[in-house]
Amino acid sequence: MKFVQLFFVAIALLLTSVFIAWIPHNSGWHVLFNGKNLDGWDTYIAPPINWDGKPLSSVPVGLNHDPQQVFSVVPMDGEKVIRISGQQWGAVITQKEYSNFHLQLKFKWGHLLWGQKRGKKMDSGILYFSVGANGVDAGAWMRSQEFQVEQGNCGDYWGVAGATESIPATKMNDSVYVYNPKGKILTFSANSKNGRHCVKRSDAENKTGEWNTLDLYCHGDTSVHVVNGKVMMVLYHSAQDNNGQMLPLSKGKIQIQSEGAEIYYKDIRIEPIASLPERLLQ
Repeated sequence: MKFVQLFFVAIALLLTSVFIAWIPHNSGWHVLFNGKNLDGWDTYIAPPINWDGKPLSSVPVGLNHDPQQVFSVVPMDGEKVIRISGQQWGAVITQKEYSNFHLQLKFKWGHLLWGQKRGKKMDSGILYFSVGANGVDAGAWMRSQEFQVEQGNCGDYWGVAGATESIPATKMNDSVYVYNPKGKILTFSANSKNGRHCVKRSDAENKTGEWNTLDLYCHGDTSVHVVNGKVMMVLYHSAQDNNGQMLPLSKGKIQIQSEGAEIYYKDIRIEPIASLPERLLQ
């Protein structure tokens, strides 16, 4: 009897180990920033500019060449964070592509402003579904959808280098459209009569100098911008204009912009999702 019990216990343990072995390794959170260095990321820097924002060259600084340390990892309050100086335009870019994901990260503003951004709002951005060549937008960024990170405008949408979204919005004047979940579905892109910018519906950013949490949910061709737990907008039918032909855009790399302002990022992580949380769509 004891032998039979031991036999079934052994079988159960074997089956359990087999089941664990078959659990997808990408389930749950995956850390994108390891808190030490930029392993798993590339950098790209546009043609250099001087203090006044004037071009010094037409040749990009390029891929994984960062002599001014625009992108670095620095200590802050007992931990290490990513510092983006903003001194040159460009991006730090994941080496992998992602689809059907929930991205979460934290940011806070520094103090420095450079070039044409001096005296203006501090600016950065999370560019997702990034595809194609580097530097096709402003010499700095890949084709992508932008989750705007800018003082007072966190959560806005911009279409980058031919990226297109359909967003319910209300026209406020000749050039400003504001997200409205009950509004008319409008197309936003560089080639649209509506332009490529849609304003988020409310403000949830913390005071300058405090950390903010951003959540980006993407499933299929639908995405949701969330700032400090508040939904800023829901975007539909992500696509790209490829020489007049509309193609899907639901997978790509993630870029974090350097755009003239000093900014810090930390706690960058991503998890796969099977659907969008219903609470975000209500």
